[in-house]
Amino acid sequence: MKTKRFLSLFIAVVLCLSSFTAFAEEIVMEYSPFDEYVDYSNMYFWSRWNNGDDKPADLFFVCPTVDMGKEGNYNAYITDEKYRESFDGATNMELGIYDDVARVYAPYYRQATFPVYSLSEEEQEKYLSAAYEDVKKAFLYFADQTDATRPLILAGFSQGADMIIRLMKDLFDEPQYQRRLVAAYPIGWKLTEDEVKEYPHLMPAEGETDTGVIVTFNSEDKDIASSLIVGENEKTYSINPLNWKTTSEVADKSLNKGACFTDYSGNIKEEIPNLTGAYIDEERGTLKVTDVKPEDYPGKLFDDGIYHLYDYQFFFRNLEENVGKRLSVFTEKNKDKLEKSKEREKRIFEFENKDIKEAVENLSNSEPENTPPAIGIKIGDGRNIF
Repeated sequence: MKTKRFLSLFIAVVLCLSSFTAFAEEIVMEYSPFDEYVDYSNMYFWSRWNNGDDKPADLFFVCPTVDMGKEGNYNAYITDEKYRESFDGATNMELGIYDDVARVYAPYYRQATFPVYSLSEEEQEKYLSAAYEDVKKAFLYFADQTDATRPLILAGFSQGADMIIRLMKDLFDEPQYQRRLVAAYPIGWKLTEDEVKEYPHLMPAEGETDTGVIVTFNSEDKDIASSLIVGENEKTYSINPLNWKTTSEVADKSLNKGACFTDYSGNIKEEIPNLTGAYIDEERGTLKVTDVKPEDYPGKLFDDGIYHLYDYQFFFRNLEENVGKRLSVFTEKNKDKLEKSKEREKRIFEFENKDIKEAVENLSNSEPENTPPAIGIKIGDGRNIF
C-alpha cells in the first residue's frame, strides 16, 4: 500500500514538473526583446553620451550589426551584457574618424540580428523597422537635449548606415535638423536613384567639401557582380574617398593617406599608407578596390572579394580628413547664421524662463537664513540652472 502511494505521489510530482517545464519554456519562447522598456532619458541606454564635450560639432552615430542571433532572436536584447560589450567595441572601431572634431552620441538599440538578412525583404522589414523605432526615439531625445545651433554629423556603418538613411528620410526634410547638418556618412549601405527621387532632400555628395550631403560607398573587388548590400542589377550612389569624385576615374593608391585597422578599444593595430586605389563602377555604382587581393582581406561573413568589413578601414585617414574639411566649410559658410541662431535661442530661452527665474529669486530671498537654497530647478529645455 505504501509503495502504491509513493508511486502515485512520484507520478504526480513528475507530471507537475513536466507541466511547469513546458510552461517555463513557453514563457521563454514568448519573451521578446521588445518586452524590455527603453527610455533614452536614462543614460543606461547610451553607449556614448557627450563624449568629448570640448569639440566643435555633435556626432550622432549608429553601430553596425554585432548580434549574430545565435539564440534564435531576430532583434537584439538591449540589456544583454555580451551584446552591449560587442556594441561598444564595434562603435569604438569607427569613432577615430570623427572624435577629433565631434562630441559623440551613440545609442544602444534593438538592432536586427544577422540572420534577418537571410529572410525575404518583407520579413526583414519587420525587424529592421522595429530597430529603427529605437534609433528614431534616441535621436529625438538627443535633438531635444542638445544645442540646436551646433553643427551636426550623422554616421553609421552597415545596418547603422541603413538606420541613418531611414532617419534622414523620416526627419531631415525639417529645417530644424537640416540646417545643422554638416554631412551624413552612412558607409556600407546603398542609396538608390529611386530613393533620392522619392526623398529629394537626400543629396548624395558630389565633391570633397559640399555640405548637407550623404557620403557613402561600398567596397568590393572588380569581379563582384552582386552582394548582400548591392544586389545584382542594382545601382547605388557612391563617392570615391580617395579623389572625392563620383566618376569612374581611377584614383591611384598614392592618394590613400592611410588604411587603419582598429581593435575593439578603438586603438589602431596597423596603419598602411597607400594600401589601395579605387574607382567607381559605372554599372553598379560600387567602389572597386584595385590593389588588394580577396584572399588577403577575406569577407568572413561575406564572400571573398566583398570588402564590406573594410569599408572604413581601407580609407580611414581620407575619411578622417574629410570630416574635418566639411566641418570647416560648413562653419565658415554658416558663421553668421550660427551666431544669429545662438542669439535667438538665448533670447527665447530667457523669455520662456523669465517668470520661473523671478519666482526662484523671490523664493530664495524670502527663505530663512537656516534654510538651504533650492537646487536643481529645471527650466526651459529641461537642463538644470543651478
